[in-house]
Formats: sequence, C-alpha cells, structure tokens
Amino acid sequence: MGSSYIPVDDYDYLFKVVLLGDSGVGKTNLLSRVARNEFSLKSKPTIGVTFSCRCIQVDDEVAKAQIWDTSGVERYT
Repeated sequence: MGSSYIPVDDYDYLFKVVLLGDSGVGKTNLLSRVARNEFSLKSKPTIGVTFSCRCIQVDDEVAKAQIWDTSGVERYT
C-alpha cells in the first residue's frame, strides 16, 4: 500500500459517502481528517454542503471516495 499521488480520474472503484447527523457532532472534522489528515477544535459550522475526495491505492487497484459533509441544521439540508 503506497501513498503516492493518484490522478483524480484514474480509479477502479468509486464510493460516495454522505455524512449526516446533528449539528456539532464532528462531521466536518471527520471529513477533514479523512481527506486532508487535519483536525481542528475550532472549526466553524457548515452552511449547506461541503465536498471532498480521497483516493487510496490497495494492491493494484485504486479506490476513490467522494465525501459529502452536510450541515446539521434542518433548514440547510
């Protein structure tokens, strides 16, 4: 398993993940940790939807995850 750069359009599997939950439970920090390996205790609330991608190589195949972070406020979802 390597951590080399993988072009966005070159993948074998595509996973689409939508993070749902109440406001303030950590959906945005989960997205930041998975997509950019970052974590912040002072993150701001999401308004609407945030989107990010992550490609991971396992053996000879590449999996791409599209991760959608929704706001926890009902009026935005």
